[in-house]
Amino acid sequence: MSAQNNYKKFWQMVTVFTSVIFVAAVIAAGCKKQPAEQPSKQQGSENTYAEASTVKNSEAAKTVRDPTSRQMPIKPANQSETVPVSKTGTDSAASSKPKIKLEDVIKAARTWGPAHESWFGKMAPDFILTDITGKKHKLSDYRGKNVLITFWATWCGPCRKEIPHLIALRNATSENELAMLAVSREELTVIKKFVAANKINYTILPDSGDMPTPYNTVVAIPTSFFINPAGKIKLATEGTLTLGDIRAILQAE
Repeated sequence: MSAQNNYKKFWQMVTVFTSVIFVAAVIAAGCKKQPAEQPSKQQGSENTYAEASTVKNSEAAKTVRDPTSRQMPIKPANQSETVPVSKTGTDSAASSKPKIKLEDVIKAARTWGPAHESWFGKMAPDFILTDITGKKHKLSDYRGKNVLITFWATWCGPCRKEIPHLIALRNATSENELAMLAVSREELTVIKKFVAANKINYTILPDSGDMPTPYNTVVAIPTSFFINPAGKIKLATEGTLTLGDIRAILQAE
């Protein structure tokens, strides 16, 4: 009897063990199947993001390209552009445009200031000087045009900075509109050498010290006198003038 009982218990244990192994196998198979499906879902989400990015990028590309395609081509700098203007508004707009005031030009100055102010509006005293070529110049002979008289020296740093602006002014302005007289108290040989080396194109006048007041009271250089076509001193300045400064002074009222 004991042998039969032991045999039955053995097969019961085998059956239980086999059942446990089978259940474990089933569970294991189910666990492996679940992760196997996840990559396909992740891959699908990545493809969807890539496709969305492609769509967004293509739309962005269209947004970038379209405005460019509608822009007018850039013209060369030397090509003039015609802008239509209404005839009815041209004259009125020109007449209503505010003119430059001399006081505003003075207020805006940065590298110069007014000088010899007691002479503003008075007749400019006449003088005669001989330029470096031997030609005589009388101030009153320039009546009817603007005159710029500049006192300078070859050794003066601020004067040297001003010279390129004066050269540009002479190139851009007719002698019939503006006379440019630059006065120096240095020796003729020194002046001539400097003028030749720097290709100065306006009139250079050596001064022997015989000029009348207010010219003989100039103590700081560069100093400039602006004489209007009526022969009156419009403005006198001390300090370096730029091309823009000079044009503004000449145009101001």
